[in-house]
Amino acid sequence: MIGWKEFELELLRDKNDNVAIICSIENFDPMGVHTGDSITVAPAMTLSDRTYQKMRDMAIKMMRSIGNFSGGCNVQFAVSPDEREEIIAVEINPRVSRSSALASKATGYPIARIATKLAIGYTLDEIQNQITKSSSAFFEPALDYVIVKIPRWNFDKFKGANRELGFQMKSVGEAMGIGRSFQEALQKAAQSLEIKRNGLGADGREMTDQKILLEALQKPGWSRLFMIYDAMKLGISINTIHKLTHIDKWFLRQIEELIALEQEIQKYTLETISRELLYEAKQKGYADRQIAHLLRCLESEVYKKRQEMKIGRVFKLVDTCAAEFEAKTPYYYSTFEEENESVVSDKKKVIILGSGPNRIGQGIEFDYACVHGVLAAQECGYEAIMINCNPETVSTDFSVADKLYFEPVFWEYIYDIIQHEKPEGVIVQLGGQTALKLSEKINRYGIKIFGTPFHSLDIAEDRGSFSTLLKNCNIPYPLFGVAEDADQALKVAKELAYPLLVRPSYVLGGQSMKIVINDEELEQHIVKLLQDIPGNKILLDHFLEGAIEAEADAICDGENIQIIGIMEHIEPAGIHSGDSYAVLPPFDLSEEVIRTIEKYTKIIALELKTVGLINIQFAIQDNKVYVIEANPRASRTVPFIAKAYQEPYINYATKIMLGKNKLKDFEFSPKKKGYAIKIPVFSFEKFPEVQKELGPEMKSTGEAIYFIDDLYDEYFQNIYSERNLYLSR
Repeated sequence: MIGWKEFELELLRDKNDNVAIICSIENFDPMGVHTGDSITVAPAMTLSDRTYQKMRDMAIKMMRSIGNFSGGCNVQFAVSPDEREEIIAVEINPRVSRSSALASKATGYPIARIATKLAIGYTLDEIQNQITKSSSAFFEPALDYVIVKIPRWNFDKFKGANRELGFQMKSVGEAMGIGRSFQEALQKAAQSLEIKRNGLGADGREMTDQKILLEALQKPGWSRLFMIYDAMKLGISINTIHKLTHIDKWFLRQIEELIALEQEIQKYTLETISRELLYEAKQKGYADRQIAHLLRCLESEVYKKRQEMKIGRVFKLVDTCAAEFEAKTPYYYSTFEEENESVVSDKKKVIILGSGPNRIGQGIEFDYACVHGVLAAQECGYEAIMINCNPETVSTDFSVADKLYFEPVFWEYIYDIIQHEKPEGVIVQLGGQTALKLSEKINRYGIKIFGTPFHSLDIAEDRGSFSTLLKNCNIPYPLFGVAEDADQALKVAKELAYPLLVRPSYVLGGQSMKIVINDEELEQHIVKLLQDIPGNKILLDHFLEGAIEAEADAICDGENIQIIGIMEHIEPAGIHSGDSYAVLPPFDLSEEVIRTIEKYTKIIALELKTVGLINIQFAIQDNKVYVIEANPRASRTVPFIAKAYQEPYINYATKIMLGKNKLKDFEFSPKKKGYAIKIPVFSFEKFPEVQKELGPEMKSTGEAIYFIDDLYDEYFQNIYSERNLYLSR
């Protein structure tokens, strides 16, 4: 069945044997690629109604045949890629699946919530439809839009990994786009990935080597969607692409139409393009910066032209019933049409930026932060508005925020929502680097950032500026230098002495960090960094060998500071904090070192004019405390500390950011008993050919918490004895 088309159905069944089909999902990729690694589309696009009805009947029969149970069910099918459309059942999961979360976000139908009620004895006709609030949950959603999910991979973290996709899932996250057409949803999903692309094509980053393209089409990989686009642009025929990929020609023709549209746009300039052509590009999901690339002008000029031509973004409800009933749930996506369905209230509002697709270094911890931030903003009397594009997260549940915009965390979309909603300000501290990277534009456009001011965020992000701040405060830090090319780097290396920690500015999860021990290694790494990120500054720090690492999280209101937790890493310096076992509170740091960490944390938080959260990382060598970096935002460790000490730190920090409270308004009484250990979780089994080496670049895909009463605990003794394993340079 390799090469056959793949489909999934999401079902619900109650104790009276009532069954509802909630969603049909079609895999863009054919059989042979794990569904978690496939681009998926809902509703199914290429299935005839006759075959869909047959598939529906088969799914219900399968569900009934495996037992008398109530709840959710996922059924997967293979369909022959010819006119016969022969169906073969592949798999049935009598539970909610990974696809159930996607189907819930795609339809607005809360599958897990309803499945739980069915499991405890309710029937579908007894449960209220959460969207309409006036009909029952016993209905099958009808969509007047299309959703496209694209997985997100992190192969760059695993050097030498087999990047070919197959039966074993390798993606670490996903992004979803909602549009009125497949093309619009596809572009929006591609814009949500945060892989330095502006969408699907039209950004000057096409591959033009025919041999590489043909190989990439034959072997499914993470970039195959982009390779299909590039191959078509190069002139490779749809028949050849179909033969190599087995992807349905309907999807391929959709991409071909996009390329034809781009070629038409390129015939014009900003001054000569017609309103009809610009409007068509926007309806098909093209971002202003993609259109600017095609018209050879600036993104801001395209935006201005759109305003002059009255081509404005409108917002539509995700209503599950194709507008047949009035929807009560404020869950929106944007498109380019006439009618706007998002009614702006007269309440004071705050927008909270989400963290986009999960990836190594930025995962579900930021979803925790966003959700608790939304709840805290609501407690402060704000209408809390969430912007995010990740179907896996709680922050994109339509019942969490007062308003949810399921949109790319991408400047153009955010700015249009801000223009529409006119909030008092935006919170960027809770959405990881995704949100933080947008703070410069938010500030430049005169939009208020709640909490720590942009200038301070920028100082902390720029390692050079931050080291200057430390120098002025007489706080020790590893000697550092900045270089813009390999020659400069080699000069700096002579002054600093090896080993050196080399990294680009503005990095996430230790991306592209490396410890180098000689000139040859340094030059090779610098050349690679500048290829990947042209024009970026390279930072070189003297690496403190054999040092102990620790980190502190704190909340500051601009005047006072509360340290909420100090954690000591079990592994030595050189292993990324996200890959280290960490113990809360520290287990063998001296009182003097802990007091120094507290002192430096307070000085830095106040110097950075922190309002909200801050995380500071330290290295201790020969009892001397050095500061490595500071992040004035929610860190990966805040949820861990909050759960270990049973205190709602994100809630407190958000209320301080919004100016509702000061630190003195909260009573801090953490429940401290024994120690809590943060355990990194790795996925090396997905890449058996990769060495299990740890270093300054993060590789863990999750974490767990483990409580011990004392340091004699056998678990602690075991991991402490293995602390030097796998350290790599």
